[in-house]
Amino acid sequence: MNLAELTTRMHAIRDHNDWRQFHSPKNLAMAASVEMAELVEIFQWLSEAQSRQLSAEQLAHAGEEIGDIVLYLVLLCGELGLDMQQVVRAKLADNERRFLGDAHHD
Repeated sequence: MNLAELTTRMHAIRDHNDWRQFHSPKNLAMAASVEMAELVEIFQWLSEAQSRQLSAEQLAHAGEEIGDIVLYLVLLCGELGLDMQQVVRAKLADNERRFLGDAHHD
């Protein structure tokens, strides 16, 4: 996945529809949260086992919602001037330090 290409393509959609006026960091964070709630709704009332064995329709729906979430986060990073790859790598390194300790060697 090339994040620069994703960003460029999302900006083309945004600009074509004159949505930049709505793409404040606050609105993009809220939109990502709404999409996350739609993802959570797929799993509502399922058992642990059922959540691991989604139907083809449920799996496709989950994929759509995950795509929405990621694309809103791409746009949010752009609006905040954050490099998504850099912030994800930094968070991963922090998690490795916290949860792997000496077990992790670069």
